[in-house]
Amino acid sequence: MTTQAEITAFLAAEFPQTPCTVEAVGQGKATVRHPIGENELRPGGTVSGPVMMAAADVALYVALLGVIGIVPLAVTTSLNINFLRKPAADRDIVARCELLKVGRSLAVGEVALFSDGDDQPVAHAVGTYAIPAERSGA
Repeated sequence: MTTQAEITAFLAAEFPQTPCTVEAVGQGKATVRHPIGENELRPGGTVSGPVMMAAADVALYVALLGVIGIVPLAVTTSLNINFLRKPAADRDIVARCELLKVGRSLAVGEVALFSDGDDQPVAHAVGTYAIPAERSGA
């Protein structure tokens, strides 16, 4: 199992453009936080859909890396999201992922997204990742 520190270091080195931070990872689960500021808001004062999709995607990736190791070329093959309610414009987005199945070539997981401090989800996503046959780094 890959540790939170190893995944955090990998993301900082190889994916520095993500503002997400890893809060927890293990046992096919992950929690990531996406900070929210003025740049993440859309007209109407709500968090933009692409920001929430990015948080969901990073949560899926982190959960998967926690299971299979650092495999940079594991990639998203699908991501479906349902926006459930307006997120708070002044609170971070917290994405909690649980992998449903990890096979040899595909992994499927679901992500619940929350405004920090609220127990009602603002969005729900389901995604699939392709796992490369050659797992350099795993």
